[in-house]
Amino acid sequence: MRTVMLLSFLMFGLVSYGQTIVKGKIVDLNGQPIPGANIVITGKAIGTVSDFDGLFTLNTSEEPPFTLQITSIGYVSAQSKITQNNQNITVTLNEEETFLDEVVISASRTPERIFESPVTVERFGLKEIKNTASADFYDGLENLKGVDINTNSLTFKSINTRGFATFANTRFMQLVDGMDNSAPALNFPLGNLLGMTETDVQSVELLPGAASALYGANAFNGILFMRSKSPFEYSGISGYIKKGITSQEASGDNEYTDFGIRAAHKFSDKFAAKVNFGYLKGTDWAADNMTDKLGRGYTRANLDYDGINVYGDEVSGNIRDLSGGLGIIPDVTVSRTGYRETDLTDYNAESIKADWGLYYRPWGNDFEIAYVGKVGSGSTIYQGLNRYAIDNFFLQQHKLEIRNDNFFVRGYITEDKAGDSYDMVFTGININRAWKSDRQWFGDYINTYAAASFGGANETQAHALARAKAEEGRYLPGTPEFNAAFNKSINDPDLTTGSKFQDNSKIYHADANYNFSHLTDIAEIQLGGSFRTYSLNSFGTIYTDYDGPIDYSEVGVYTQIQKKFFDEKLKLTGSVRYDKSELFDGFVSPRLSVGYTIGEMERHNIRASVQTGFRNPTTQDLFIGLDAGRAILVGSAKTNLDRDVRTFEVSASGQAQGQPATVDILGRDAYENSYTVSSVLAGAPVASDVELVKPEQVTSLELGYRGKIDRLIVDVSGYYNQYQDFISQEAVFVPFYGKVGESESLAAIQNNDFKAYSAYTNSDAAVNSYGAALGLSASVFNGFDLSANYTFSKLDFDQAGNPDFQTNFNTPEHKVKASIGNTNLFKDFGFNVAWRWTDTYYWEATFGSGDVPSFHVVDAQINYQVPSIKSTFKAGAANVLGQEYFTAFGTGNIGSQFYLSWTINNL
Repeated sequence: MRTVMLLSFLMFGLVSYGQTIVKGKIVDLNGQPIPGANIVITGKAIGTVSDFDGLFTLNTSEEPPFTLQITSIGYVSAQSKITQNNQNITVTLNEEETFLDEVVISASRTPERIFESPVTVERFGLKEIKNTASADFYDGLENLKGVDINTNSLTFKSINTRGFATFANTRFMQLVDGMDNSAPALNFPLGNLLGMTETDVQSVELLPGAASALYGANAFNGILFMRSKSPFEYSGISGYIKKGITSQEASGDNEYTDFGIRAAHKFSDKFAAKVNFGYLKGTDWAADNMTDKLGRGYTRANLDYDGINVYGDEVSGNIRDLSGGLGIIPDVTVSRTGYRETDLTDYNAESIKADWGLYYRPWGNDFEIAYVGKVGSGSTIYQGLNRYAIDNFFLQQHKLEIRNDNFFVRGYITEDKAGDSYDMVFTGININRAWKSDRQWFGDYINTYAAASFGGANETQAHALARAKAEEGRYLPGTPEFNAAFNKSINDPDLTTGSKFQDNSKIYHADANYNFSHLTDIAEIQLGGSFRTYSLNSFGTIYTDYDGPIDYSEVGVYTQIQKKFFDEKLKLTGSVRYDKSELFDGFVSPRLSVGYTIGEMERHNIRASVQTGFRNPTTQDLFIGLDAGRAILVGSAKTNLDRDVRTFEVSASGQAQGQPATVDILGRDAYENSYTVSSVLAGAPVASDVELVKPEQVTSLELGYRGKIDRLIVDVSGYYNQYQDFISQEAVFVPFYGKVGESESLAAIQNNDFKAYSAYTNSDAAVNSYGAALGLSASVFNGFDLSANYTFSKLDFDQAGNPDFQTNFNTPEHKVKASIGNTNLFKDFGFNVAWRWTDTYYWEATFGSGDVPSFHVVDAQINYQVPSIKSTFKAGAANVLGQEYFTAFGTGNIGSQFYLSWTINNL
C-alpha cells in the first residue's frame, strides 16, 4: 500500500518540465536594496529570496501569466504580474510594520498570509531571529503569545502550548524541514539540542492546539515548524560566535561558547549544496534543592527524609516490619542516606551538530530532488521518571525528498543512541548498595537500635547510634572508592546494580502531499498521507525488549479543500484525516474552519474553527517496563503485560502465614489485580479498575480576530478543548499474594507485601481546558517596535474526585509579555528588550510535584551593524536582573547568561 501511494504521488508530480525564468530587484522607497525579501508565486509553495543587493532569480515550471507576491518584514507586501519568460522586474516595497502580511505555510499546508490563516499561528522570522533579546533563537520563542518554554537544562528546553506537558512532551510535535526530530526512544523532541544552527534558519512557525487533521496523531497540542534556507536562494558562507558566561548561585560563573557556521553554494541552476556545523559548550544549571520531596518539611535529621535533589534516600523501609515484628523496634519508616546530585554529575552542557544537503533540479526549474543528512551529539540533563545525565547522546536523520510546486514525496529515518547516559537516582541508590546492601544496612540499623534501647538510650539517641553504625564504610564523594562505585554503576545497565541508560531505537517515516490547484479553479484541493514504523531497542533497560526490538507501524491519509467566496473575503477550509495504528482501531479527525475579511480596507479578519483530534498512546505508554525506584512502570499493550516479570521477596510475616519466600509478579497484575493507592493510604483498600490504554481524543473550538486599527495590530483568540479518554498514569498497589478483595491480599497489604506500580490508562473523568490570548503590536516614534501579549489558560478537572489521576497540566493561569526594540535607533545601531511575567502554577510529574512560584524575567540586547564587512555585533543578557527562578519542580534554578556575539553574512 505504501509503495502504491508513493508512486502515485510521484506520477502526479511529473506534470510539467517547462521552465520560466524571472529576474529582478527588490528596493525600498529610497531605492536601497532589500535583502532577504521573499518572492513567491501566488498560491504556490515555491519561490526565492533576494540577496544582499536585493537581486533575485526565480526558476519555475509555471507558465506565464502568473503573479508574484513579494514580502519582507517591515514592508507592505506587493505583487507583480509576470506575463512572459525572461521578464526582468524591479519592485519597490513601502515600509509598514505589520506581521499580518507575513506568509506562513503550516496552517493549511499552502502559502497564505497570517492575516487570512484559518487557525491561530505564530511566526518567528528572520527579523525576529536577528533581533531576539534571548540568548538564541529557540529561547526567543518564549516571547510569543501562548507559548511556555520549560527549562530542563541549559541545552534542553521543552515547548508547551495550551497545557498538559512535562519535559516528555509527547503532545507536541517539532518538524525540521518536514522531519520529526523526536528521539525514537523518548518519543519527544530534545528542544534544539540536536536541531538547527541559527544561521540556517529561514523561519519558525508555531501552531498552538490540535493539528491532527493535517499532521497526524502526534500534533495533538501544538506543532513547531522550522524551515531552513535553500542553497539556491541563500549561497555563501555565514556564521556566528557567542562568548560569555552563565551565572548561577549554585554553580557560580562559568564560560559559555556558542558557535555556528553555514556554507552553501549554487553550482548552477540545477545543482546546489550546503553544510552546517554548530557547537555549544557551557555549564548546566545545577540542581541542589535539599527540600523534602514530599513537602513534609523534613531534613536529613528526620528518619524518612527524601530530598528533591538527593538520590539514594528513596530506599526506605519500616524497621519494625523489617525486624520481623519485634516490639522493641518502633513502627517507623527509615531511609538510607543519599548523595547530592552535584556529586553525581559534572553538569557539562554540550551540543555538537552538523547537517548537509545536496539539491538537484534536473530541468533547472522548481522540480527538485534533495538528500539531507543530520547528525548530533549532546550532553544535558533530562528530568522524566528520574533525573538523567544525558551524556554523548547521539541522533541522526537521513532524508530523501522529491518535490515541486505542487507535490512532495519524502522518506527519512531517525536513529538514536543513548551514549553514556545514566539515571542519577539509581546511581545514588547503587553506589549505596556497592558498599553495603540494603539488607545489611537495615540489619545494622535495627540491631544497633535494639542494643541501644536495651542499654537505656532514649528513642532519639537510639536512632542516632543506629544510623551512625549503619553508615560505617559509606563511600564519600571524591574518594577512590566512591569514584570506582560511580563508574561501575554508570556502565552497568542492570538497574538492580547499575544505572546505565541503553538505547538504539529507530523510526522509519514516509509522507507525501499533492496540491491540485494548478489543475482546477473550483477549489484548492490537497491529498496526502504518511506511513511510520517504530523499532524500539533499549536492550530491556526501558522497554520490555529483552529478546530483541519491538516493531509496530501506523498509517494515515488526509485531504483538504479550501475555497474562497464573495470576492475572496470568505474562506472556507475543510480537512479530514484517517489514521490507523496496527495496535488500535482507525480514527477519523476532521477540521472545519471559516475566515471572513471585513472593512472597506480589508484590515479585519474573523476566524472560527472546530476540529476533533486524537493521539495514539506513545511507545512508553505501550511497551515500557521500568523500575523507577518508587514504582514499577509497565506499559499496557496487550503483548507487554506478560513480558514484564519481576521477583519480590515476601516478608517474614507473610512467610509465617504460609507464603513462599519469593513471588513473581506480572505487569498484568497492575491492571487486573491491584488496589488504588488512595484507598490503601486511607486504610480501606478498594480494588482498582485500570483499563488498557487506548487513543485519546479532543474536540477543539476556536474563535479569533486579526486586524489593524490605525497603527495597532491586534490578534486575539479563544479556545475550548474537551478531552475524551484522557491518557495518563494511575498509581496502584499490587499485592504479592491473594486476589484483590479477598482476605489473603488484604493480609499482604497489612504485611507490607506489595509494590507500587504505575499503569498507563485513560480517565473516564471529564477533562476540559480553555483559554484566550491577546497580542498587540505597533511601530511608533519612527521605528520603535512595541509589542505586548497576555495569555490565559485554565484546567477544568475534578482532582478531588480523581485523587489517583494526574493530568500534568503544568501551565500558569496568567502570563504577560512585552518587548520594545528598534533595529535602527541611529545609524546601524539597534536594541531590543523583552520582559515576561508568569503566574504561580502547580507542576505535577512522575519525578515529583510542587508549586512553581511566579517570576518575571528581563532579556536585553544591543547590536551594531558594520555593512562593509557584512557583520553584526551584539551584546546581550538573558535574565539580566539576575533573579533566579525555575519552571518545573526538581530542576536547577535558572540564572543569567551574558554574552557578546559576532554574526557575519547572515541575511
